[in-house]
Amino acid sequence: MKKIALIVCILTSIVSFAQKKNKHPQPKDPFTGLDTTFEKLLKDFHAAGFAVAVVKKNKIIYAKGFGYRDIEKKLPVTPNTLFAIGSCTKAFTASQIGLLVQNNKIAYDNPAKNYLPELNFYNNDMNRLITVRDLMCHRTGLPRHDFSWYLFPSSSRDSLIKRIQYQEPTAGIREKWQYNNFMFLVQGVITEKLTGKSWESNIKENIFNKLNMNRSNFSVTLMAKDSNAAVGYTVKKDSIIKKLDYYTIDAMGPAGSINSSVNEMANWVITWINGGKFNGTEILPAAYITEAQSSQMVIGAALPTKDHPDVQFSTYGFGWMLTSYRGHYRVEHGGNIDGFSASTSFFPSDSIGIIVLTNQNGSVVTSAVRNIISDRLLNLSPFAWSDSLKAIIDKAKVTAKSAEQLLKTSSNQKLNTHPSHPLKDYEGLYNNLGYGTIDVFEKNDSLFMKMGPKDTAWLKHYHYDIFQPFAIDKQDGIDTTEASSLRISFTMNDAGNIDALHTQLEAGLEPLKFTRKPKPKSISIDELKKYVGEYEITPAVTAKVYIKDDKLFVFVPGQPEYELVNTDTNLFALKILNGYFVEFNIEKDIVTSLTFKQPNGNFKAKKK
Repeated sequence: MKKIALIVCILTSIVSFAQKKNKHPQPKDPFTGLDTTFEKLLKDFHAAGFAVAVVKKNKIIYAKGFGYRDIEKKLPVTPNTLFAIGSCTKAFTASQIGLLVQNNKIAYDNPAKNYLPELNFYNNDMNRLITVRDLMCHRTGLPRHDFSWYLFPSSSRDSLIKRIQYQEPTAGIREKWQYNNFMFLVQGVITEKLTGKSWESNIKENIFNKLNMNRSNFSVTLMAKDSNAAVGYTVKKDSIIKKLDYYTIDAMGPAGSINSSVNEMANWVITWINGGKFNGTEILPAAYITEAQSSQMVIGAALPTKDHPDVQFSTYGFGWMLTSYRGHYRVEHGGNIDGFSASTSFFPSDSIGIIVLTNQNGSVVTSAVRNIISDRLLNLSPFAWSDSLKAIIDKAKVTAKSAEQLLKTSSNQKLNTHPSHPLKDYEGLYNNLGYGTIDVFEKNDSLFMKMGPKDTAWLKHYHYDIFQPFAIDKQDGIDTTEASSLRISFTMNDAGNIDALHTQLEAGLEPLKFTRKPKPKSISIDELKKYVGEYEITPAVTAKVYIKDDKLFVFVPGQPEYELVNTDTNLFALKILNGYFVEFNIEKDIVTSLTFKQPNGNFKAKKK
């Protein structure tokens, strides 16, 4: 989270620095000397590589690659190298809604549930009032809730849609702009329902095929098979370039899974510059182009000041961010996903577009390259972007270190405390319906947690029943120098058993509760048979234990039957009741009784 805050700080500063004037005029050829400038960017920011394409009116006027798409193999970046474009995907998804509007199959201002009945929000007002337009410009009242899809990925779009009803808003509908990837997933699923085709098929048929975007695709699995695809990287300890695995987000695809090259993305930008037409053929309706690049929701004030009179507004259209760049109307969207950053932008009044794709995680290189080229093409006074951005980053690092040190000295940690239970008692599967399942397990006298298939962390005891997670890198192991601000707080029920964990995964909300269920263990039918029988609770009440469909059940008169899930030797949890167990008592390898272990007490029943 600290890295995200740092990037936001840097990008916010970019616009302000652009206002400062430089006495040296721009060269007559806007691309003169760019090679030297861009090589310096690679060096200053330890970037593996990037590609850039510039379009003017209806053609590409510049396209080039810099650095490496694969450092280890020394493979260079070219204008045809595939990169993950992340959230630059959103404009593609929103455009499918625009096509449906043109065909009278959907209306922007109708409730989203009209078109996707299975979509449910946190409350009835949201169900009733949130429109398709609200989805398209991030004004539903929902915050990001990004950890839901990122830490707990799913291969099913339907399962991700079901999580939305459990995700709490932090603002009223249309009250404020809050970026939300789930809402673009919803748009993608709406287009699937209304067309009977997958989101991928719609994009391919309606856009890729018509724009000669023949190598662009929707999955890193496909990208990995391409002979000219970039490998993703990040920067560790300020200067070490480290390879990252591709991150699969196919189910979340409508929000950010497209992979493309600057040459193919150039055709997409040309379409926007030319009012929705490519080579004279309409790809997107002109009415949609107008709506999409018009202000739909205010992002922030961005008021002009005496020092920075050219910063005039900051708004959102449909899948595009809108702002003034030194007095020129700019339409832009960035993208970030593991190992990759992207920027797609154009100036509609100037008929100029710029695409920058890099294989560096959370990179400012895309913004720097975009602004350097913008200054030249718009004949604005030049600015030393590399030096200035580096200074901003260095200053931000010093500030972050000071804040970290202050946090250490003002820590609320209670020393010399201990967990209330043996570590094994914290083991279990902890579930939150709006997010997913956290697997907590003990290994080598330490506690660990796993969130989805991606992230495993060591849980270091902080104090009492609160633990601090430290990420585990498959190559470097545990780096205890990079402490997380996240805390994992375990709670117990009245019976003294650990029944939940709480953790802060969304700013502005109370820590989320993940309810514990013991882990099931494999047990054979032959082993289950020894538990079958009748157990006398009182002379008038007998519990029955039996096998049905190869599973063990218990039935008490007056109650429903309960499936039993084996969690330990002779110990079973009631599958649908949290904190309720049945423990079978064994004497000389024979089951003699069982004990119902419940939050309100233990109840023994002798086997007949």
